[in-house]
Amino acid sequence: MAARAYWQGQIRLALVSIPVEIYSATKSGAAVSFKQIHEPTGKPIHYDKVVTGVGPVDTDEIMKGFEYEKGSYVLLEQDEIDAVKLESKKTLELTQFVDASEIDVLYYEKPYFVVPADDLAEEAFIVLREALRRTKKVGLGQLAMRGREYVVSLKPCGRGMVLETLRYADEVNKAQGYFRDIPDDKPDDDLMDLAEALIEKKTAAFHPQDFHDRYVDALRDLIERKRKSKGGKIIEDKGDDAPAKGSNVVDLMAALKKSMGSADAKPAAKKAPAKRAPAKKRA
Repeated sequence: MAARAYWQGQIRLALVSIPVEIYSATKSGAAVSFKQIHEPTGKPIHYDKVVTGVGPVDTDEIMKGFEYEKGSYVLLEQDEIDAVKLESKKTLELTQFVDASEIDVLYYEKPYFVVPADDLAEEAFIVLREALRRTKKVGLGQLAMRGREYVVSLKPCGRGMVLETLRYADEVNKAQGYFRDIPDDKPDDDLMDLAEALIEKKTAAFHPQDFHDRYVDALRDLIERKRKSKGGKIIEDKGDDAPAKGSNVVDLMAALKKSMGSADAKPAAKKAPAKRAPAKKRA
């Protein structure tokens, strides 16, 4: 496999150990990156590591320090940090199984592909994968990667499995703090019928390749126009796209009906050619 494994170790279920490798399942998409430039000279700005009262320092003089009280630090070498013993550095022990629906979407963080490390691991790997598939369960455990320990979930994905890192409870904000002011009203039945019909009309299979970052496209277009303008300022004419506040039910009903009309709109059918009159028979 061309890619380099993000993590190598074993999945352990009771007395069964399965050697596996984990690979990142995602990659960075298209993006436009900017550098900070000194306008008078047109040169990029650099950042030096500086000590107050000393000035710039060499990187080999820098250590990691934990501030245990104001102005006092415990200094650690990188190899001391790397030597911290934690079983989950090399072993993902599945300690619990849950229904996938029990894990709130807010907890999911990043996915990774999981594959057997060698031919000998394939049989046990396939058994675990199919057992998860048949029971429709997700395995949970903890795994140490790149300087921290994660809660992770494990589930089938095609011929392999997907591991997803999960956020801890204290990393997720409580939703009620944001939702408490939303009224718990029952919507009008007619409005609901229209909304459901509109959703039904716009329902289709998900094809991720149909979507792309339009903001990146717009930035690239701006950069090209700026380059051609030889530094002239370019400001887009922004229309008033702010949504109107305080819409009443009549406005909502009208908007939904109009939306249904636009969803139904089809190109006009081409007119059939006019029939030619039959030629008169000669006498």
